[in-house]
Amino acid sequence: MNLYAKLRQRQAQGKPIRVGLIGAGKFGSMYLAQVPKTPGLHLVAIADLSPDQAKKNLQRVGWPQPQFSAASIDAALSAGNTHVGDDWQALVRHPGVDVVVECTGHPIAAVDHCLFAFTHGKHVVNVTVEADAFCGPLLAKRAAEHGVVYSLAYGDQPALVCDLVDWARAAGFSVVSAGRGHKWLPHFAQSTPETVWGHYGLTEEQARIGGLNPKMFNSFLDGSKPAIECTAICNATGLVAPPEGLSYPAASVDDIPFVCRPIAEGGVLHQKGQVEVVSSLEKDGRQVPYDIRFGVFVVFEGETEYIRNCFKEYMVRTDPSGRYACLYKRWHLIGLEVGISVASVALRSEATGAAIGMNADVIATAKRPLRAGELLDGEGGYTVHGKLLPAQKSLAIGGLPLGLAHDVKLTRDVPADQCLTWADVAIDTTLNAYRLRKEMESSCAPV
Repeated sequence: MNLYAKLRQRQAQGKPIRVGLIGAGKFGSMYLAQVPKTPGLHLVAIADLSPDQAKKNLQRVGWPQPQFSAASIDAALSAGNTHVGDDWQALVRHPGVDVVVECTGHPIAAVDHCLFAFTHGKHVVNVTVEADAFCGPLLAKRAAEHGVVYSLAYGDQPALVCDLVDWARAAGFSVVSAGRGHKWLPHFAQSTPETVWGHYGLTEEQARIGGLNPKMFNSFLDGSKPAIECTAICNATGLVAPPEGLSYPAASVDDIPFVCRPIAEGGVLHQKGQVEVVSSLEKDGRQVPYDIRFGVFVVFEGETEYIRNCFKEYMVRTDPSGRYACLYKRWHLIGLEVGISVASVALRSEATGAAIGMNADVIATAKRPLRAGELLDGEGGYTVHGKLLPAQKSLAIGGLPLGLAHDVKLTRDVPADQCLTWADVAIDTTLNAYRLRKEMESSCAPV
């Protein structure tokens, strides 16, 4: 509750948190829009593959030209403005940077960026949750070994769910379920960048005018991103994945406690303490009223008669038994909220969510029959989507993590709907991301 006061104190002391941003795309731009309004913060440098585009994005979100330049990082520090360039290593190495915000959306590159930052004594806020999903426990471990903090990004749904779970547990409640909303029908799993806009609810013209990336949006629609984010949630909180993947029950906000309770009590959970994603569409395509499509939730339990009576007295909306209640945020503000993580990491040395073990995994799953010699195109593409599995099951089959299923060649045919394995692909074993993942498979235990 005191981050703002601490930020103002740093401002008054003339000792702002010094931040470096890697990647100034959509998510990064949303963060940039908030930076000038945040006290006690100096964005020292931005590294992007296209510095010119990064500068255009700065102007688009309202930064005046004098506040950023191609001058050196040293000059930016002295003048109190922001260096824009393409050398991410120089940004990370510079002693004038305290916190690195990794915002590329490229999971293999993100692993390199995180590891390099740790070795140079920098805290990391990792927006690229795809990387966290396949090696987050090892990233958190490496950060701790170097005496720095590794954190999920507030504003993205995993960190918001972690916050709700922490609230419930710290208040003395048992967490029954937690997760996020989504617009879902089963055939969306086969969606491609060519079909995404019709399913998503936009015309191709609207998408073109908005400059929207069909592959990125399709990664949300086809279930890949929900699976990725639920993996991060499980690994950071100790919650478990459903044994056969997400079921996407339809529910309004008020019905979440009714649906996200154990099967034996009329709900969909195989056990208490399980993640789930709630759909904003009924199975026949009808819109659920007062949905949680863009939000997050936690279901918690009134374990005594006294607590259940308190629920009644204060008009808490519960399931019919009065035992299960829900707290939620109906919206998440994505990059506009990342400053919470930056402040928490820098001022409290606390992550806004970080993996503590390997409880879940997201595995590349064939969208259609795939043939030997084909190149996989990763999340949101034409070949695979992500499926959430318990880590134990994923490891038992040698599942191929979705984050490493991009630009890799199939070595044999794979039927539609089958999870891919390491044995199905020829992968570059020299990648840091591959090495970290394989080390995690042999060393990280479930929470």
